[in-house]
Amino acid sequence: MSKSFLEDIYDRDNVPDVTALYDEWAATYEAEILENGYATPRRCAEALARVAPDLSQPVLDFGCGTGLSGIALRLAGFETLDGRDLSAEMLAKARSKGIYRDLKHVSAETGTDGIKERYSLIAAIGVIGVGAGPPSLVQGLLKALPKGGLLVFSYNDHVIQDGDYAEARDAALNSGLAIERLREFGPHLPGQGLNSDVYVYEKT
Repeated sequence: MSKSFLEDIYDRDNVPDVTALYDEWAATYEAEILENGYATPRRCAEALARVAPDLSQPVLDFGCGTGLSGIALRLAGFETLDGRDLSAEMLAKARSKGIYRDLKHVSAETGTDGIKERYSLIAAIGVIGVGAGPPSLVQGLLKALPKGGLLVFSYNDHVIQDGDYAEARDAALNSGLAIERLREFGPHLPGQGLNSDVYVYEKT
């Protein structure tokens, strides 16, 4: 029986080495989360498509993983995708799908390097949260956008209940950095009984 990684990724008291965990998980990642009905990529992609003025603009799929988010973005009508991820093993899976114009392997320290005002649309789908990206990514990605640029991101139930992440989300609005264009609550991993909020923020 193959190892299940879902319990490890949400353990707030034992945050894993994210890069190592996702490298190890890459071989079975899609099978495990699709078996649990992973709904957030489709919900995020469709939310961004409803707000974005031009679906032909390039989208940065930040934390693209194996490319499930990219598939969802393509199905929602986005034509040009670039991806970045910490895991080389996950990126190899994404590359095999042939849906990205460019894929870049980054570290936690270099993840946002070189993207300032390069993209008007950024997706961080299932990326910001416990066992993944830090709370600071909300403002970090918004600051990389030009004025009027859009960020779609998601918070699952574990993240919604985490004060640090909630504070980072709300601070982006309260500081005047962004306005909320859309917020929807719905299924995340139904097989695990988990839901998520999907947000679209516009850089002001």
